[in-house]
Amino acid sequence: MKRVTGIGGVFFQSQDPAKLIEWYQQHLGIESMPGNMSIFNWRDSDNPNEEGMTVWCLFKADSKKFDPSTAPFMINYRVEDLHGLLAALREEGVEVDDKVSEDEFGKFAWVMDPEGNRIELWEPPKDDKNS
Repeated sequence: MKRVTGIGGVFFQSQDPAKLIEWYQQHLGIESMPGNMSIFNWRDSDNPNEEGMTVWCLFKADSKKFDPSTAPFMINYRVEDLHGLLAALREEGVEVDDKVSEDEFGKFAWVMDPEGNRIELWEPPKDDKNS
């Protein structure tokens, strides 16, 4: 099962970037590159010939990149099969919030990574032209 299909763009801090990137790879299927980052490539929905990419990157907790903000990150991951992924994550021992929200914007659920960061998972509606 494909897990995460894309993100808008995320940069966040971590106490142990190498260990945390390993967790994300094992449990959410995010492949890493050197520099504790991943790049998601996509095409613009209004102009399919135009390519784009979304960058996701971990920084050490003492990085000054986020100053003066004290917020470590904000993440919304796009997924194809929210309920299937939630079942797999529960089987793997990942902390999954019992709440699932379903509305005209799609399906939403939340999980926690090992450092206590809340992650939002989003499955767009099937009739969404960007799905």
